[in-house]
Amino acid sequence: MTRPHRAGISANPAEAPNCPSVPAFHAAAVLDMIDCFPALGAVRKKLQPAGESRLRILWVKAGKLLPVDTGGKIRSYNILRHLARGHAVTLLSYYGGRKDPAYETEIRRELPGAETIHTAALDGSALAQSLDYVRLVFHSAPFAVTKFTDREVKRVVASWIAARKFDVGVCDFLSASLNFPATLATPTVLFQHNVETALWQRMAATEPNPAKRMTYKIEAYKMAKHERATLRRFHHVIAVSEHDRQQMLAMDPSCTITVVPTGVDTEKYTVASPATADPPRIVFLGSMDWEPNIDAVTYFCRDIFPQVRAAFPSAIFQIVGRKPHPSVRQLASDFIEVTGTVPSVAEYLRDATLVVVPLRVGGGTRLKIFEAMATGKAVISTSVGAEGLDVENGRDLIQADDAAAFADAIILLLRDTALRHQYEQAAARLAARYDWSNIAQQFAAVLQSACCATDPAQS
Repeated sequence: MTRPHRAGISANPAEAPNCPSVPAFHAAAVLDMIDCFPALGAVRKKLQPAGESRLRILWVKAGKLLPVDTGGKIRSYNILRHLARGHAVTLLSYYGGRKDPAYETEIRRELPGAETIHTAALDGSALAQSLDYVRLVFHSAPFAVTKFTDREVKRVVASWIAARKFDVGVCDFLSASLNFPATLATPTVLFQHNVETALWQRMAATEPNPAKRMTYKIEAYKMAKHERATLRRFHHVIAVSEHDRQQMLAMDPSCTITVVPTGVDTEKYTVASPATADPPRIVFLGSMDWEPNIDAVTYFCRDIFPQVRAAFPSAIFQIVGRKPHPSVRQLASDFIEVTGTVPSVAEYLRDATLVVVPLRVGGGTRLKIFEAMATGKAVISTSVGAEGLDVENGRDLIQADDAAAFADAIILLLRDTALRHQYEQAAARLAARYDWSNIAQQFAAVLQSACCATDPAQS
């Protein structure tokens, strides 16, 4: 079949993306062939082995999934990868900017059956984003949603949903939500990595620039209306923490919301040998073009790190993450390293003495904390930084919410090697419980529940 592209993508439900060209003659292959013809859904259910619930899943994602270099991408990629081992998963990845044949080839190699749509939307530069914002500023929906809404994507998703080509759909992030039809004939789940309203409200509260602060306030107002309406539009909502779940229930108590926690790749992030404190290496991980991370490292370098260096003059602070904002690059000095994009953050974690998460703004959960813990590193975080994670202050990590307390915690763990090792061991034990394979099973169970609760045949 012809892969979807900007012009001419097929909306014919008979052209299923998972049709095997040369199927082996066994039960799984028969189910694959039946997947090509949605009209045979009743036959498919009868042939489904007892106790097995193989789902046909449509997963709609705004933007490129590769490279896997942000928290949201890490979460989506790993859940998709594990779901695909037991279910028929179709990722619909649509993206703007220049057409990228290499990406389209690579995503289909990583996730067979993936479909792509190149929207040609403005993407990349600050100027392009500003022009796009001006164009959409009077839209009732927030810019973080409207900029990811596309006519062709809406057409394809609507046709697939109406034809019941899939057992269940997943809207990955609120950003893709306007591409789904108002009436959802197929059970569809909204995957909420963050509570977006809370994120924009915090950004507005902490932004020192008056013009940006006003923009954030406008977006927070729009987001509150859109997020509340969107929560009730989908059949089921998945949150990444109980904290997020409670915030969303406060918006609409009638929503069905289930928590599926964050995970970690325990094969990639293995426990490292304890690092020495000579010189101490203090590491922050994160995408450095994201406003909450920019604020976090600026706050750390200005208010916390000078106190640490007064006690440990040789200490080094490493800011590890992609696309550092110019204001982050300006922080670089003889004792502050701004790495930019790196091949693997695991190497920096292995050499770290401590990992810090001085976030003052954010939402969702912090995957980087679990990655640090899986590597066996002691973590010091603000309460916002650890928000939503199943961690206990004083046992799994240290939480500190003002600069003096944060600096004191770093100095304490640098001086007390035995105490630091206790936190390292506790961190590794906790992270081992959250391998992505376990998280994907929980996610699949929610999708199955959504199917059963909204199956037209059972209504």
